[in-house]
Amino acid sequence: MNTPAVPLPPPRVAARRDAARARLACIVPMYNEGSHARAFIEALLAVVAPRFAQVRIVVVNDGSRDNTGAEVAQAVADGLPVFYRALSRNFGKEVALTAGLEAAARFAPDAVLVIDSDFQHPLETVPDMIAHWEAGIDMAYGVQTHREQAESWLLRRAKGAFYRLMGAANAGGRFEIPRNAGDFRLFDRRVLDALNRLPERNRYMKGLYAWVGFSSVAVPFEVLPRLQGLSSFGPMRLMELALDGLTAFSHWPLRLSALIGFVVSGLALLYGGWIVVEWAVVGQEIEGFTTLAAALMFFSGIQLVSIGLLGEYIGRVFVEVKQRPLYVVGEDIEPLAPQEPVPPMPAQAPVQPATEARA
Repeated sequence: MNTPAVPLPPPRVAARRDAARARLACIVPMYNEGSHARAFIEALLAVVAPRFAQVRIVVVNDGSRDNTGAEVAQAVADGLPVFYRALSRNFGKEVALTAGLEAAARFAPDAVLVIDSDFQHPLETVPDMIAHWEAGIDMAYGVQTHREQAESWLLRRAKGAFYRLMGAANAGGRFEIPRNAGDFRLFDRRVLDALNRLPERNRYMKGLYAWVGFSSVAVPFEVLPRLQGLSSFGPMRLMELALDGLTAFSHWPLRLSALIGFVVSGLALLYGGWIVVEWAVVGQEIEGFTTLAAALMFFSGIQLVSIGLLGEYIGRVFVEVKQRPLYVVGEDIEPLAPQEPVPPMPAQAPVQPATEARA
């Protein structure tokens, strides 16, 4: 007996967008970038201003100790479309990005660009991201090419181990943090709203970008030489960031410590049974001091590691329950001559393909 054909629901097709009718907010965290802050703002505007109806550069000064604040404030005074937010001290890049996301929402942008101010993120890649957004992709993220050739052997192995751990922690495949993808990306207003609804204090932005979902596409780019100075992300800061990522998105390390405990307990029982058999059947005399000392040191090490892992999670719970603000704003400077308001880009109905019946 043939069953009647049931039409399948049409796949969701994102509506196309028009940058010429849209507003763009560019989030630019800065830390000791005074020597080239103004030059970067002008270079960024030269790329994005001709493509969007309205552009707002959101500069977040993360406690710089040089003349970054003075340079950006002068850019605002000169009439550039810059919103300047100075944090009261250095809170770290993840928090500075969060401050920028929250500030950008005040301008109701249709799209948001996140980019570093040291010219390592090539501005030539931005038009490709805009094109993907106009085609209906919610997030276009930059993926660094030729990164491994510029890194040491130890750093490559450490990063590989981190991504393998994150992959094991997310064995269900619910979301994936792209390898060699940083903060350089352009995304839709829907992504901005989703990110700003996340309340946690332990911010690992690369994971949060992936966790909120939405359609995304990788845009390859080659990291340019740093214009001046050295990166503030040393080995210890990278280790701290990796630990934040693991503990923020998985309790897999706790499960691993429990699994190790079960395995070691099973081995201890087997070893104890073997000793009893040797004593009862073979008559082997049991010399307990060496065995006892080795076992005690082994089990003590496992216990200390497990307690340390538990302490990491408890410490993060402690940070969350204190409910302190993520950052303190030292100063906000609005653009002196606000641009004429542009009405939000009207929502366009998705293009629905013709449905086909399937038997």
